[in-house]
Amino acid sequence: MADKRDYYEILGVPRDASERDIASAYRKLATKYHPDRNPGDEDATRRFKEGAEAYEILSDPQKRARYDQYGHAGLDGQVPQYGSAEDIFEAFGEMFGGGLFGDLFGRGRGGNRVRRGNDIRADVTLTLEEAAAGVRKSIRINRNKVCSNCGGNGSKPGSHPETCRHCGGHGQVLQSAGILRVQTTCSVCRGAGRIIVEPCSECRGSGSVREQITLEVQIPAGIDDEMRIRIRGEGEPSPNGGPPGDCYCFVRVKPHKIFQRDGSELLVRFPISYPQAALGATIEVPTLEGPHPLELPAGTQSSEVFRLRGKGIADPQTGRRGDLQVEVYIETPKKLSTRQEELLRELAELEHDHVSPHRKSFLEKIRDYFAPTSE
Repeated sequence: MADKRDYYEILGVPRDASERDIASAYRKLATKYHPDRNPGDEDATRRFKEGAEAYEILSDPQKRARYDQYGHAGLDGQVPQYGSAEDIFEAFGEMFGGGLFGDLFGRGRGGNRVRRGNDIRADVTLTLEEAAAGVRKSIRINRNKVCSNCGGNGSKPGSHPETCRHCGGHGQVLQSAGILRVQTTCSVCRGAGRIIVEPCSECRGSGSVREQITLEVQIPAGIDDEMRIRIRGEGEPSPNGGPPGDCYCFVRVKPHKIFQRDGSELLVRFPISYPQAALGATIEVPTLEGPHPLELPAGTQSSEVFRLRGKGIADPQTGRRGDLQVEVYIETPKKLSTRQEELLRELAELEHDHVSPHRKSFLEKIRDYFAPTSE
């Protein structure tokens, strides 16, 4: 794994690049290093395979999320091994549907290829408690479904689509551009390979209609903000009888009033009084399960951090719970009772007469700093 290059570096895109930017970068790389343009060039072939591998991972939201979090080690054999450039065309033919590889290199098999439906997005908002414990949520999504009136072919019941004469039903038109064969989508049928003569009155020839559905999604314990959950087969239907796409549920975790989160770790800032810090005390600090006792030793300093093991949030990958970090700070009261003021003044006088060693050393440094120097 150590000798593998970063996938974002291979494609020359930032880590927050959009899916469109990633596809565009890959298109440029594939065109530049395509074996047809670089016959016998082993370095170009290597870069071509490298780019295909990077795109295969970064174009898949689930694999990309794992790669962003764990790097190459988190892919667990999900990276394909390509023996030759032809392996790449075979593996990616269905993915691009004759689009990228078909348009660039003329290796698509035409518009009649069975294609997978498009993926869709849904959003869900959670509280920190829900994210920590896991929860089942109902989400509402809008998507297309196959038109029941025409069965999805887009034609009026009783009529049938006609084969496109311009492309002969292939959906692609092959042209030559120098050393490359360029296969472009047919402009007449737009890649469908057929033309709707009498459109269906329900879907107006599209073969699908909009619907709103409610899905039940199980949110795993420990999920974090901006993570995604894949719901297989709940995306858009295929335009020509293929499998449906997937639904990706994007998670947003609302900020908490008490806790701050850093992965599986939780942080809480807890105020204590001067006597508690000086003398030591037992305090009850909040956790996700309720109050928990914490022993403060005498002489506790402001901003000192105490760690409660296993009181954080479970890691969604390993299930191991993180810790709760309690940062204490000394709270100065804005108003004092008469008795409190008397006691504090008495304490101040005692501290003036009996300066602590640490404070005495600091005061001596100040006197030395301001003392006049003799030339």
